[in-house]
Amino acid sequence: MQSDNMKCGMQQAPARSLLNALGYTPEEIKKPMVGIVSSYNEIVPGHMNIDKIVDAVRMGVAEAGGTPVVFPAIAVCDGIAMGHIGMKYSLVTRDLIADSTECMAIAHQFDALVMVPNCDKNVPGLLMAAARINVPTVFVSGGPMLAGRIDGKKRSLSSIFEAVGAHAAGKMSEEEVAVYEEKICPTCGSCSGMYTANSMNCLTEVLGMGLRGNGTIPAVYSERLRLAKRAGYAVMDMLAKNIRPRDIMTKEAIENALTVDMALGCSTNSMLHLPAIAHEVGFDFDISYANPISEKTPNLCHLAPAGPTYMEDLNEAGGVYAVMKELADIGLINTDCITVTGKTVGENIKNAVNLNPEVIRPVDNPYSKTGGLAVLKGNLAPDGSVVKRSAVVDEMMVHKGPARVFDSEEDAISAIKGGKINEGDVVVIRYEGPKGGPGMREMLNPTSAIAGMGLGSSVALITDGRFSGASRGASIGHVSPEAAVGGPIALVEEGDMISIDIPGLKLDLLVSDEELEKRRAAWTPRKPKVESGYLARYASMVTSGNRGAILEIPGDKP
Repeated sequence: MQSDNMKCGMQQAPARSLLNALGYTPEEIKKPMVGIVSSYNEIVPGHMNIDKIVDAVRMGVAEAGGTPVVFPAIAVCDGIAMGHIGMKYSLVTRDLIADSTECMAIAHQFDALVMVPNCDKNVPGLLMAAARINVPTVFVSGGPMLAGRIDGKKRSLSSIFEAVGAHAAGKMSEEEVAVYEEKICPTCGSCSGMYTANSMNCLTEVLGMGLRGNGTIPAVYSERLRLAKRAGYAVMDMLAKNIRPRDIMTKEAIENALTVDMALGCSTNSMLHLPAIAHEVGFDFDISYANPISEKTPNLCHLAPAGPTYMEDLNEAGGVYAVMKELADIGLINTDCITVTGKTVGENIKNAVNLNPEVIRPVDNPYSKTGGLAVLKGNLAPDGSVVKRSAVVDEMMVHKGPARVFDSEEDAISAIKGGKINEGDVVVIRYEGPKGGPGMREMLNPTSAIAGMGLGSSVALITDGRFSGASRGASIGHVSPEAAVGGPIALVEEGDMISIDIPGLKLDLLVSDEELEKRRAAWTPRKPKVESGYLARYASMVTSGNRGAILEIPGDKP
């Protein structure tokens, strides 16, 4: 066992004395040491129940013959961090989580790990760590929130953000907004739509790193406690069979994840996180790789914010495995990939059934014949940009309009709420990328304000930052190269015409090459917005969004 390095032999007597100080018996010390990474805290609704999940995992590990050892991981609530400087600290935690977990696991020589994340950056951060550490590892999340209900209709977090926009437009009273505020988030758990947290938890199932139901069983269901116990059993079985994350998270498994991403209509943030996870396992994943997969993958689900169904509905319809079975039946899933169950994907999904064809459309009746995400390129985004096309209304799939240019999210929101944005405009928000932000803030406030003010079917938003999984409409993010490194988005001027062609996968600034070269010669880098602390260090190392906003180290590919 790997833990023998820190607990066996005369030389390790001091370490054993410290384990004694923790209250471990000799019998416990002899067993495999299983680290349980707990993302529990009291500020993130998706994490407030994780203490109970962790207790269930501990029981499962102990029952299966291991010694469970809990240690923490941080977590940021994107919804609470939204709209102020706090959002600069969201994406950057992904790397802090990966780095700190790597440090803890290797320093203490754990034999195996159970990761207990839930919200946006914890899942990919811990998947990155799992790939680095490469000891047997199982994921079990905290689970999704139940949908809120207003006037008998299900609602989710995006509804309250849009209500704020409606209030600014005079379409909703303060009292009406208060009803949404009270009822939108009725339970603990990750927000109830197919936002980033639930997208990544579902993709953890597809990657083979989580057990069935990990992405969809609601946080408040006792079934999730049973799942957590089974995760404890599973990791001990993996340890006995020596099945490790790099055996599971192969190129083929990542392709499966991208395929199911397209069918589910996941958050655009998955196009940041999948490349970063792939990077950890040595798979060079450029975001443009998504388009050929999207072209052959039908979009089967329209969960909020794209449609009126929620995670609880997907769970009742058969969950992620039912979606995978639909896709496998037409040859779009590699069924030979190994998983944390010790079985292949094909064995796992063999008996999965689609129980609700209104929630999970059959492959012969999809919402669209192509996937939920698209990567657009052109002279405005030479290295790519990302749009959740399953959440774009038909009339905005092709659009041409004048640029309304803003160098920060705050300036854009002020203009939107001030009634200065008109039908047909293309709002450009720049210097909000990984370096320029720094931290690549989510733009849920401006997209929600646009939607709430009734402009969602006539105004597009483009940014080198990113959009929340709760965003909908013609919201195009991850524009690369970003403005801070002199990407073409830095050269856009007020009133320039911008052409968006989502079916044609094109994003172009309708300005001559000669004029762009003239502007480029006159462009000078902006002074960094943050010059000290972690954000400054992050900005000095991070790549643009097309590479997953990974941190460069010497020897990395450019």
